[in-house]
Amino acid sequence: MAKIKKQEPKAKSSKKSKKKSKKGYKVRNWSEYNEMLVNRGRLDVWVEESVLENWFAPPTGKRGAQPRYTDKAVELTLQFGQVFGQKLRQTEGLVKSLFDLMLIDRPVPDHSTLSRRAETLTVKLPKEEKGVLTIIADSSGLKVYGEGEWKVRKHGYSKHRTWRKVHLAVTPEGEIRAEELTENSCADEKVLPQLIEAETANIDKLAGDGAYDRSSVYQLCQEREIKTIAIPPQKNAKIWRHGNLKTPPHPRDGNLRAIRKSSRQVWKEQIGYHVRSIGENVFFRWKTTFGDKLNARKLATQKTEARIKAVILNKMRLMGMPQSYIPS
Repeated sequence: MAKIKKQEPKAKSSKKSKKKSKKGYKVRNWSEYNEMLVNRGRLDVWVEESVLENWFAPPTGKRGAQPRYTDKAVELTLQFGQVFGQKLRQTEGLVKSLFDLMLIDRPVPDHSTLSRRAETLTVKLPKEEKGVLTIIADSSGLKVYGEGEWKVRKHGYSKHRTWRKVHLAVTPEGEIRAEELTENSCADEKVLPQLIEAETANIDKLAGDGAYDRSSVYQLCQEREIKTIAIPPQKNAKIWRHGNLKTPPHPRDGNLRAIRKSSRQVWKEQIGYHVRSIGENVFFRWKTTFGDKLNARKLATQKTEARIKAVILNKMRLMGMPQSYIPS
């Protein structure tokens, strides 16, 4: 019989691949930030006198016409509902109770009025005055109705599962400078012009993920004279404008050449691409504060709901934010 020689197991390589461990962040102003988080749960409520004085719009002069609530009155009532996570009927009851406790003699818009007025309500996003700033563009999905994540993983999703897409332009300080809500089929680069046009200050830098790697985005940046464009080209990207042409070099080609010269990771560190994580942090704050769903069913009303949530996040930011740093 022929003897079968056993193959000895190969010796394991002594060189082990070492994964880069992420450096943890620490907060400098933990005591102040902790107090701010505590204050978010307080029930101290105040309403500006100017809002109460202009609670009703000027009378139309028509006989039998009912008093009409101003946009500020409707917006204030909807803000209470979003902060406390209430539907429209419960919002009506909540504000009535608050006004009774505060001894405010004003009627409260009923739920049908809130639903009707929310379709055409114009909500202005409060912003700080700035000269030059960095804009981070990002988007995320918000569910309208449909199955939960467990059911989708187990049995798949049905045709009735519907999402919306919220697009934000934020600063490295976490301030929301512009917001737009669209259907989930709308591409990110199609909404970016609306976010940029809403900004009156000079934009020095624009950061975004690979979804914004489009010629229309670079053309928009050149029209707005944005100096630094921190958008990673696709892995199979080609040079758009070669050096033998008499035209000036394209900013995307400069990014691509820098990546080829060193690496994608080095380019991201040099251009400051990682500031884009602030956009993800803002969406984390959004979904932990309000959840990942929209209560309204009509797109026009959903846009008002999303804009009011952005207004509330900006107001919460003014109460205090953590000052993070990486320990040496």
